[in-house]
Amino acid sequence: MNKKNIHSILFAKKFLNKKGLELFKKNYEDKLDNNFRNFIYTAFFSLFLIFFFSIGPKILSYKNNLIVTSVEVNNNSKSKLEKILNKKEKKIESNENQEIDNFQVFEDIFQYEEIPSSSVRLSASTIKQLFNDTNFSLKNIRETKLVKPITLELLPKEMKMIESSIERKNLFISIVLPLILEENNKIILDRKKLFTVLNKNNNSEAEKKWLNMKFKQYGIKNRDLSTLKVRMDIVPASLAIAQAAKETGWGTSRFAQEGNALFGQWTFSGKGLKPLAIDSDKSHKVMKFQILQASVRAYQRNLNTHSSYRKFRKIRAEARDNNEKLDSFILADCLDQYAATGKEYTEVLKEIIRQNSLKDFDNVKLMPTSEKLKNLI
Repeated sequence: MNKKNIHSILFAKKFLNKKGLELFKKNYEDKLDNNFRNFIYTAFFSLFLIFFFSIGPKILSYKNNLIVTSVEVNNNSKSKLEKILNKKEKKIESNENQEIDNFQVFEDIFQYEEIPSSSVRLSASTIKQLFNDTNFSLKNIRETKLVKPITLELLPKEMKMIESSIERKNLFISIVLPLILEENNKIILDRKKLFTVLNKNNNSEAEKKWLNMKFKQYGIKNRDLSTLKVRMDIVPASLAIAQAAKETGWGTSRFAQEGNALFGQWTFSGKGLKPLAIDSDKSHKVMKFQILQASVRAYQRNLNTHSSYRKFRKIRAEARDNNEKLDSFILADCLDQYAATGKEYTEVLKEIIRQNSLKDFDNVKLMPTSEKLKNLI
């Protein structure tokens, strides 16, 4: 290789080295610039996020306050609330006007009829002795507000033969009061469960099945929860006792003795007791039951589902909404369609309640037979 070629190679090498160095420097500087810019962007974005999350809740709170203030200012009238309540009331009224399926409503009561009758009818003297032995008396109940769970399935045949009206009335009340309280307790427990179910976002399959059963029992075809809440409620003990006393002559009537019918409910089916003095154009009978307990349940289910007692349920629901006690005098006025005598019937009920101080039993509790019932005392 001659000197000229060597000189050319060396020159090219120096030239490439120089350019490579400059290119390296340029790439390095560009990389530094990019890294610096990325750092600045990251730092700025981080500061922005910190600022946003610290000031965001305050902005939202301020915005909500503005919205609430705006709503309060724009709703000087009650028109919107009234529209909502009217819609809700119309929906409930629509449910009240629906024809109920009697078999579904009374299915759990009809099941009593499938049970073979094994009840033993105790004599009046035996029942009195039972009450004495257990210290069960209306005087103690009025004082302690507690009722021992002594439930009898049949009335004694000697009710008519008890000469003292006070003694006969006391015996009748002593027999029916625990039955009424037992049914009320079942409704109270159901009502508590209903509110528990309503307060959940998601319900279990068992809860959904329970709800479906209650919709059937209370004759609600469109599964409306508002209507179920109105219907699923108790009947004050004083009112129930007064109606049982009026319908059975304090336990002496044929319907009470032969059919355990405490409330004179009618039926147009083949089963039942036909009134002796019935008009020729009437075909109704009085429902009969295997035991007294079934009669009490049927009575409460009747008041809680039949369209004739819509006003009764409405007044009761209004008292609940206002955290007021259920007043049997007020509710009695709503039962003018229970008997053919109308308003006269309601006045008789109130007189029975007044004369026999039956309101004393509205705030008594049935002594518990299970852990669940202990919570009701």
